[in-house]
Amino acid sequence: MSPVDRYFKITERGSTIGTEIRGGLTTFFTMSYIIVLNPLILGTVPDSTGHFLGGGTEPNLALVAAATALVAGVLSILMGAVANFPIALAAGLGLNAVVAYSIASLPGMTWADAMGIVVLEGLVILVLVLTGFRTAVFRAVPREIKVAISVGIGLFIALIGFVDAGFVRSGAGTVLELGVGGSLDGWPLLVFSLGLLAAIVLMVKKVRGGLLIAIIGTTGLAVLVELVANVGSFGEKNPTGWKLNTPELPDSLVQVPDFSLLGHFSLFGAFGKIGVVAVALLVFSLLLADFFDTMGTMVAVGAEAELLDDEGNPPNMERILVVDSVAAVAGGMGSVSSNTAYIESASGVGDGARTGLASVVTGAAFLLATFLSPLVDMVPSEAAAPALVVVGFLMVMQVSGIDWKNYEIAIPAFLTMILMPFTYSITAGIGAGFIVFVVIKIAVGKVKAVHPLMWLAAVLFVAYFSLGPIKDAIGI
Repeated sequence: MSPVDRYFKITERGSTIGTEIRGGLTTFFTMSYIIVLNPLILGTVPDSTGHFLGGGTEPNLALVAAATALVAGVLSILMGAVANFPIALAAGLGLNAVVAYSIASLPGMTWADAMGIVVLEGLVILVLVLTGFRTAVFRAVPREIKVAISVGIGLFIALIGFVDAGFVRSGAGTVLELGVGGSLDGWPLLVFSLGLLAAIVLMVKKVRGGLLIAIIGTTGLAVLVELVANVGSFGEKNPTGWKLNTPELPDSLVQVPDFSLLGHFSLFGAFGKIGVVAVALLVFSLLLADFFDTMGTMVAVGAEAELLDDEGNPPNMERILVVDSVAAVAGGMGSVSSNTAYIESASGVGDGARTGLASVVTGAAFLLATFLSPLVDMVPSEAAAPALVVVGFLMVMQVSGIDWKNYEIAIPAFLTMILMPFTYSITAGIGAGFIVFVVIKIAVGKVKAVHPLMWLAAVLFVAYFSLGPIKDAIGI
């Protein structure tokens, strides 16, 4: 074995260096959208003083994009090298929206103050990991609930793929509908459909690197279609346009990044502007989402990679959680919002990745993207989304691990699964499952069967789901 093979246990886990490289690149392409999307969320919203992220009076999206890719790259490499687990990290979607719309806009708050709250949240999680609390909570979760978390994330990630491609979208009079007005209208949807069929066929035929081949091939087709048909980007006046990126050949492949956004945070600035109680509630709301989202992602990716033990725990769990906690701190210090484990990592696992080398490759690709952003901008959602749908199928296959005749566990498992896609939130699904599990055990007189930490988690989730009324009551 080579030193790389021995360090990452590549042969031991039934993989090869080539497979890990392909898996890492597949993960990168399925989550590279964050380089574009994070700036659109964080970079276009002024704080309460009227300044945008970076300190100017006008948005500077390139500044946010460069920092987003840099932090994601460093943390993904750290995850692979330290925890040897095939999970990549980047700025957390949902969390960044909370920071932009619910924290930075509060009276008197600046972007530096908002990022300081993110750093505080990360430090609290890091303490919980180092004291063993976060690991203990994870071990207290029943195995069937862990299976349900994996299945629910599979449904969730498939829905994300369909929505990102515009195959499923909100309609007139309905929550969701097929395509545009109930039909698959437009070239981008045709490209996505062909990409999905190609990914399915390659998977069924067990072609090595099938998902990466599908992403690259579909991107090439999208570039050709745009060149011929001049489709344009998605918008209110162009509902059949490309989602996120327009697949065009760039004028230049290289762009020098600007990392001056790093370090723009004020650790305690928010206390003097919104008060200790308000800061504590904001930290708690970010913390609980971070705390359980990563647990769900870790289980789902580990199950897909067949790396979990008999209790549903992944190898090097403490190291995974430590790196993830550091990521929350680093995201705030880098002014790009809390970074967290990405469920899109399952696409790389679906393409064969089994070790941290894949995460190192993903991280290296993010670092390169700081210079090659024009090349990354060529990949539209319609080309990356098919991989998410296929991986969603692979994860849902674990549903057979739940005893559906035992209502005491089946009902909490069911709610865990369906509420993830229905609420577009991993945390909401986990919270509902925990609360209902505890309530059922109380109802059937099996209180002693509930681990004390499950009681605590259920109580915390009740508080989490009540944050809106609590904030209204104290005027936040």
